[in-house]
Parts: sequence; structure tokens; C-alpha cells
Amino acid sequence: MGGMSGPHVHHEHSGHSLVKAARLALQESGEQWTEMRADVFAALAERERPASAYDLAESVSALRGKRVAPNSVYRILDLFVRTNLARRVESANAYLANSHPGCRHDCIFLICDSCGKAIHLDDDRLTGALIGAAREAGFADVRPVVELRGTCADCS
Repeated sequence: MGGMSGPHVHHEHSGHSLVKAARLALQESGEQWTEMRADVFAALAERERPASAYDLAESVSALRGKRVAPNSVYRILDLFVRTNLARRVESANAYLANSHPGCRHDCIFLICDSCGKAIHLDDDRLTGALIGAAREAGFADVRPVVELRGTCADCS
């Protein structure tokens, strides 16, 4: 919840660079980068659409050659959300890798009703206005979760 700047662009990590940035961010938060966490992050990072814990458990099970329980994946995903490695798409109960893990913003998700693709925007003016309105209503520790549904450019 930095300054009140408008929409902005970050260096978007992908592939090996994203995994490296995620590992660094997790370790800087005082957590261990275990093999299981690495596998869950890799399964999450390779997806273009939000993935459920069940989808990720299947991917990690296939990768490891043994069954991994969705509950284990949920715990890791919760850790990833807390440490800003992943973002939760509330309306879909699904997760996306954060492509700029070191950076903390309140995300605005654009979700395609047709193909399920989700992209995020950072707009501190918008989320800042929401936080301000909530504070005026007497709320503290506000964390905006903004999801806009529609049809993406590819599907329209």
C-alpha cells in the first residue's frame, strides 16, 4: 500500500527468473525453500490461469510420482499468499503466481468469464481510494480484494 501513484508496470519475472525471485522472497521472509514448496511453486508458475489446490496437488503428485494431499498444497499456498509469492483469486477459490514476488500491492484482477484467464493490474489510486473509504467507515487493517469479470480481448 505504497504511495498514491496510478497504474504502473513492474519487471515481470517468468520461468527460471520467477522461481529465483520467489525463492529469494520466501527466504527473506524467514521461511525455508523446501523441495515440496519448490514443486508447488513450479506447478503454479507454469499456469496461465488461476489453479485450485486440487489441480496443483495433481500436478505435484505426477511430478513426484506419489500422491500429494490437497491439504498440504493448501498450507503451502496460504504461506505463498502471506509471503506475497502468490495471489488468491477469491471468486474462483484459485491461485496465481505473483510475477513480481518482492513487490507488495493490492491487486485488481480482471477475469475472463469465457476462457478463465486472469490478469492483474496494480492501481494504487483505486485501491487507496477503497482503503480510504473503508477507514472513513471505521475499518482498520483493510486489504482490498478487487475482481472484475468480463470477456478478455482474445475471446471478445
